[in-house]
Parts: sequence; structure tokens; C-alpha cells
Amino acid sequence: MAKNDPSTLPYRPCVGIMLINKDGHIFVARRLDTPGAWQMPQGGIDAGESPAMAALRELEEEIGTAKAVLLAESDQWLNYDLPPNLLGKVWGGKYRGQTQKWVACRFTGVDTDINLETEHPEFDSWQWVTVDELPRMIVPFKRAIYDAVVQEFRHLAVPA
Repeated sequence: MAKNDPSTLPYRPCVGIMLINKDGHIFVARRLDTPGAWQMPQGGIDAGESPAMAALRELEEEIGTAKAVLLAESDQWLNYDLPPNLLGKVWGGKYRGQTQKWVACRFTGVDTDINLETEHPEFDSWQWVTVDELPRMIVPFKRAIYDAVVQEFRHLAVPA
């Protein structure tokens, strides 16, 4: 293997959150650093954290509220590789992509609880979308992950 072969790099452990509102719609936000890129909240899992604990922390950090209850956790970890143009540029070049444990949560707050102007803003816009709209909005290199998450949690994306 070549010295700079990305396949020798590890995956970054991460949690992803499918946040579902009372109407059964899914929260998505547009990234500040990638124009037109929409995603569900996600972020690294800190040492000693469970995916559920990390999910609530990430919600607070990314959308300004952790008003949510856990509905389910994915059966398996899902991996994605960064596209070549992002390798070496994100996460200090230490990872080839992410391995993600996904959780589905029911949003227990109201829309005005959501505040993207956090300490370290990641998003500039957000919206609620249907489960069928979700995968089409996602950048191509993450789309297979979103298809798998939708398949696993679709039954939860219903009105409360």
C-alpha cells in the first residue's frame, strides 16, 4: 500500500440523528461550509459516550436544543468514505470517512426552540421534510447511508 493510501486511514466514530417532529417530518439543515449540502444532524462520539448521549449533545451543539426523546438506535454501524476532494482536508486528515451509529428521536420542542446560531455554527438554514424527500437532498457520497437510515427508521417517521 502506498504511504498516503486513504484505505489505511480509520473511520471516525460518529452518531447521526433522524429528528422527527410531531407531524412525522424529518429535520434537515444546510451546511455553512458546503453550499447546497443538506444533512441531518451528526457528529463525533466522545470517549465514554454512548451513541444516545452523543446524539443529545450534538443536537444541542448543532441546532441549539436537545428537546428530544430516543425512539430507536440502528442495528449496525454504517460507513462512508470521503470523496477524494475532501480527503486530508476535514478532521485534520486523520480519517478516510465516518462510521456512524444512527438514532431516531422524536422532537419534543417547538420550532422556535431550534437556533442555528450556536457557539460553532454549522448550518445556515433548516426545514422539515418528508421521509421520501430526504435522500434526494443529500450529497451523493452520503446518499447510500441515508437510504439505509430511511429504510430502518421509516416506520417511525409518522405523526405522533
